[in-house]
Formats: sequence, structure tokens, C-alpha cells
Amino acid sequence: MTDTTIRDIRTTLIRTPWPDTPDLHRLPFRGQRDLVVVEIETASGIVGMGYLHILMSPVLRTIGTCIEEAIKPLIMGRDATDVEAIWRDLWRATLTSGRGGITTMAMSAIDIALWDIVGKAANMPLHRLWGHYRSEIPIYGSGCFRQLGGDGMIEKAQNFVSRGFKAIKMQVAHVHDLKTDLSNVRRMREALGPDIDIMIDVNMGWTADVAIQMGRKFEEFDIYWLEEPVIADDFAGYMRVAEALDMRVVGGETHFTRYDLRPFFENPCCPILQPDPMRGGLTELRKIAVLADTWGMQMAPHLFPELNVQVMASIPNGIWAEHMGLLDDLWVDPPEIANGMITAPERPGHGLVFKADAVREFRI
Repeated sequence: MTDTTIRDIRTTLIRTPWPDTPDLHRLPFRGQRDLVVVEIETASGIVGMGYLHILMSPVLRTIGTCIEEAIKPLIMGRDATDVEAIWRDLWRATLTSGRGGITTMAMSAIDIALWDIVGKAANMPLHRLWGHYRSEIPIYGSGCFRQLGGDGMIEKAQNFVSRGFKAIKMQVAHVHDLKTDLSNVRRMREALGPDIDIMIDVNMGWTADVAIQMGRKFEEFDIYWLEEPVIADDFAGYMRVAEALDMRVVGGETHFTRYDLRPFFENPCCPILQPDPMRGGLTELRKIAVLADTWGMQMAPHLFPELNVQVMASIPNGIWAEHMGLLDDLWVDPPEIANGMITAPERPGHGLVFKADAVREFRI
């Protein structure tokens, strides 16, 4: 058998410019892209890679320090295939400072790298290792940012549609007043016609009463879902909004692990969950998928389709992947996206490799 004892853990911090591509044109994100890349090497020479893409939070060095101080000493010398045991041990060892936030994000990078090792050791893509369900998953075009204004959001949505996407996501709240938000949604439906699904992302910008008021007005335009209408901790607000509206109310990207999502399982008012692999790793994403399936809920994980496709291709309740193109220029061989579908790669592990020149040039 291959010796999968962990003999080295290397953490690289990367700060790289945003490319000016059609998907990322006029980004609202400030500064540059922050990435934490973890490489775990085994005694037999297998290297697993995990990564975190940190959006809008200045915590790059903080997460790197957490990995070096709190996590690396606990897993050196262990078997990399002990993924479940390592996740649980790290969770328990950091209970007083963790259960979310920086610690869980650091754990997630480790977890992703460990699964990459397991897949490579088995010479199987993760979706095959976990039990393949299907190779192609519907993917929607995201990133019709509110800062683009009504015309800019429509232009970007039409670009997605011209490339074969069957659904797009636009934003409301935070920047515009309610009348402008309503006008932008109406204009988007008029521009795209009846055959393209439109998702709306509030990004936690409203109270429950405003979300109900606006959601009732949006229903006229056949909206596919209303996403994160209230702040993540307002579970009662989620339930009020979901009960008051006929459209789907969804969320979950800002919650950490299945424990944070527990109220949604106890009261499955949201038919679709959107957990983030950076907030629990692939281990948690798979467990959330099982719990969601148990309660008749579907999965549309937050961003990172190049990674999430492995889970989505191995579960029966994966309904949507999200495309924003955040890291597409950095991958050696990203998964194929065509005709509104993303195809799970057949390379061992998660199949992702950063371009060496990008890592070399932009590491800090």
C-alpha cells in the first residue's frame, strides 16, 4: 500500500491581481485576490492541495498563522487518509477558539488537501471515490453586481445567456433604493424574456419585513429564488420570509458547518441550501448534502464550482453550481463549462492545479 503518512505541510499566501475578463469586469471587490494554498505531502510523495479564496476580508495572514500554530502540529505524522478523524480532532482541539470563523476556514483548507491525497492514492476523481451520480451539473452565471447599475447587470446577464447559460443571478439592496431595485428586476426580466431563470441575491441587506414587501413585488417577474434576504443569524427572519412568499427563499453560504445550519434542518423552510466549502471543507459539504436530502432539500453550493463539482457529481440532490469566474485564469486545467452545464473532471483527486508562474510571481 502507498504510505500516506503526513511528512510535510506547506502554506503559501498569494495576493494576485484581478483579471479584466468579461466575467469579472468592473468588480466591486477592492484590492487584489487573496489565496491561502496548502500542500500536504505524504511519505510516498503524494501531494494534496487545498485552498481558500478569501473575499473582502483582510484575514490572509491570520488564516496562514492559524494553520501553522493551531493545526499543523496536530496532524504531522498522521495518516492523510484519516480524514474524518482529523476533522473531528481539529474541531475538538479548537472548540474554545473555533466552531466557525478563522479556525474552521483553516481546517477547510486542510480537509480539501487531505481529500485530494485520498483521491490521488486511489487514482480516482473524488466524485467516483464517493460514488458517482452524474457527470454534468447545471451551472448559472453569477456576478451581475449591483454596482453595475441596471444597464450593466443586464449587459452581463445577456453575455452569460449568449454563452449558453440558462440562469443568471443579479443583486439588489445595499446600493440602490427599493424602487430602483424593483425597476432593475423588472427590466432584467424584460431583457431576458421568459425562458431564462433569474435568481436574486440580497446579500443579507434587508430586514425580514422589507424582504417580504419586496419579495411579493418580485414574484410578478417569475423569480427563481430570493437569496440571503436577512443576516445569517436571523433564522426567525428567514422563516418569516419563507412563509410569507411563494418564491423559494435560499441561503447558507455565510453559515459554518452543519451545526450552524441546524435551524434550517429543524424547520426546512428553505428548499435549497448554499453551503460554502471554505466553511467546513469537503467533509462538511458532503454531510450537509446528506442532511439536506433527508429533509427534501437540494444543494446549490456557494461559488468555487471547480471544487464543488466533485461533490455535486456524487450526490442526487445537487441542483445548481455557481459560476463567477473568480479563479479561472489561475487553473492549469479548469473543469469544462458549456451550454449551461459544468462537467466533473476525471483526473485523480479534485483535479485542480494552480499555474506555477502565478504562484511564483504573486506569493507573499
